[in-house]
Amino acid sequence: MRAGDFDYEKHGSNYAQQRRADHRIAAFVHRAIGSARTVLNVGAGAGSYEPEDRYVLAIEPSKSMRAQRPARLSPAIDGVAEKLPLDDKSVDASMALVTVHQWTDLTKGLSELRRVTRGPVVIMTFDREALDIYWLAKYAPELIAAEYRRYPPIENILSGLGGETEVTTIPVPVDCVDGFTEAYYSRPEQFLDPSVRRSQSAWGFVSNEAQERFVKDLAGDLESGVWDQKYGEWRKRTHFEGSMRLIVGS
Repeated sequence: MRAGDFDYEKHGSNYAQQRRADHRIAAFVHRAIGSARTVLNVGAGAGSYEPEDRYVLAIEPSKSMRAQRPARLSPAIDGVAEKLPLDDKSVDASMALVTVHQWTDLTKGLSELRRVTRGPVVIMTFDREALDIYWLAKYAPELIAAEYRRYPPIENILSGLGGETEVTTIPVPVDCVDGFTEAYYSRPEQFLDPSVRRSQSAWGFVSNEAQERFVKDLAGDLESGVWDQKYGEWRKRTHFEGSMRLIVGS
């Protein structure tokens, strides 16, 4: 049985090409990790945002995702957040980036992170209550609804972490190279590319019919100029403060 609600073995082959680490987002993550010399990365995927100047222990349940890790990074161990193969207080810091919505037991996973970590626990996720401020909600309400169901409330993450926590909104830069949905807030044309949508797991929960309607509507509005009439000012934004959140437990 696969871990999580999305089949990366079947649909994740192109993930690393589209979902590259953006250095401006990475700065938030690395600053939160601080001076930690040993870092656990849970739900590590292809290794985006892993600091390369310290020892990283990566945990990733998907064979397809483990295979996409570049040679310069350490191999990832097959495992899940809810049952970490580590002793208590064995790493200086831990991170779980855009993965908590995949866990079968959020409370158990967060408890495990706390158990094995001496210092900060860094979580990157999306605030489901802020998903609908994005223009994409008008074109693909099914996508936003799917994301809302998948992402746990921020309050649940804070409660699961316990202790002192801090929540920060991460601004998404206009030329962000990490291809999650909000990365293309000023580049709507990118959503017409099937490879872009395939690298965003939420589309796996949207029917083919709804996706076809979305592509037809967006393509038509871009060609006619309707999109720019309604949302053209989004192209001028240097960044978008949307739903991306960094949660740090100390």
